[in-house]
Amino acid sequence: MPERRTVALVTLGCARNEVDSEELAGRLEADGWQLVEDAADADVAVVNTCGFVEAAKKDSVDALLEANDLKGHGRTQAVVAVGCMAERYGKELAEALPEADGVLGFDDYTDISARLQTILSGGGHVAHTPRDRRKLLPISPVERQQAGTDVAIPGHGPADLPEGVAPASGPRAPLRRRLDGSPVASVKLASGCDRRCSFCAIPSFRGSFISRRPSDVLNETRWLAEQGVKEIMLVSENNTSYGKDLGDIRLLESLLPELAEVEGIERIRVSYLQPAEMRPGLIDVLTSTPKVAPYFDLSFQHSAPGVLRAMRRFGDTDRFLELLDTIRSKAPEAGVRSNFIVGFPGESEADLAELERFLNGARLDAIGVFGYSDEEGTEAATYDNKLDPEVVAERLARVSRLAEELVSQRAEERIGETVRVLVESVDEEEGVVGRGAHQAPETDGQVLLTGGEGLSVGRMVEAKVVGAQGVDLVAEPLPGALVGEEAGR
Repeated sequence: MPERRTVALVTLGCARNEVDSEELAGRLEADGWQLVEDAADADVAVVNTCGFVEAAKKDSVDALLEANDLKGHGRTQAVVAVGCMAERYGKELAEALPEADGVLGFDDYTDISARLQTILSGGGHVAHTPRDRRKLLPISPVERQQAGTDVAIPGHGPADLPEGVAPASGPRAPLRRRLDGSPVASVKLASGCDRRCSFCAIPSFRGSFISRRPSDVLNETRWLAEQGVKEIMLVSENNTSYGKDLGDIRLLESLLPELAEVEGIERIRVSYLQPAEMRPGLIDVLTSTPKVAPYFDLSFQHSAPGVLRAMRRFGDTDRFLELLDTIRSKAPEAGVRSNFIVGFPGESEADLAELERFLNGARLDAIGVFGYSDEEGTEAATYDNKLDPEVVAERLARVSRLAEELVSQRAEERIGETVRVLVESVDEEEGVVGRGAHQAPETDGQVLLTGGEGLSVGRMVEAKVVGAQGVDLVAEPLPGALVGEEAGR
């Protein structure tokens, strides 16, 4: 019997890319490939790249070069680029990076096994010429669902497959194969974006906004629960738009309570929320539904009105603070995080001071700060009033220092609170580490549980916050602290 072909998936970028990698893994395993963790043990190393900002693109190129170095020293015979950077640049990336044996776009995903086999056999694959994927679907959102069946949309694989396609497969098995044993998993709610922020290129290579059907999201969540997942994070480019192409812009409000009833799931988290699209009903559901984390990942980007308008965005400092007041009036312990761009073309010292005013009043749990840089193909790249790179760097350092101070202060404010902590790692040196409802994976802080001996990964624990270490918290489990299913065992 011939030895099975082996493949390793190396994932960079956001949680949406992680979902895409697990769909690719499901497709490959269904076609007989053996998945391995280490690229050195694989016939083919598939690097799922990020194409968002320059730093992420550099990381993607470095990962491809690192995988290429394995060739000739072990089992690895080919290195293939997929993901956003591969989709965004196509032939250009293939020509600039001959170390990659193949550059595959989203349209190649449904035939990923055949593509990899061709490359592994020494056959050529002509990289695609990039196109604006916003033009592949109708302008009207309600006309997209049927058209979307003919357009490659990563992470939207069918949720009902024949037996044997995925681990513990059955009537709910999605086109997905988990690549780690984490008790947390992301679930695609939608893909693409209809917003036209002047600094962002994502819609051009991810396409227009298209929702997954609620039944697919529910079935995938049930399947993940069967795999031992305790927390799901709903991801997309803009979750507040979910359902608009299905004829119901309030569909998320009805879906969340259904997800909360899935047996085995202890926490549901919603990411990527647009402040301009927040509505009272959604705030109510996010702050009052059992098992739904009162967590608000709000994409503010700035707070000075002039800068926001140049970004093609809405709002201002006072409106944003009012939104946060509304949220906290319903859930005082709600978690809020956001990202900000400083040094945007035309940003004045007064604009920067206005952003600092907002940050000082917002009491955010986590803050990401980025210095502006041109992204090709965006409107902002054509603006004339660019700031000198030295000015951008100075403002980035200044706001980053402020952000670090403010998130530390916010963590200290939580001392004395009771938090529900999902245990994510147990290590002899680091101890028992998890996250509270106000902390998302990767992007936010974490909780160190003291006196957590005997706890295992996947346990949900009630704990009292007794200290803070920067953005991180230190907490002690309460007597009889296990929550949900674990409490009854």
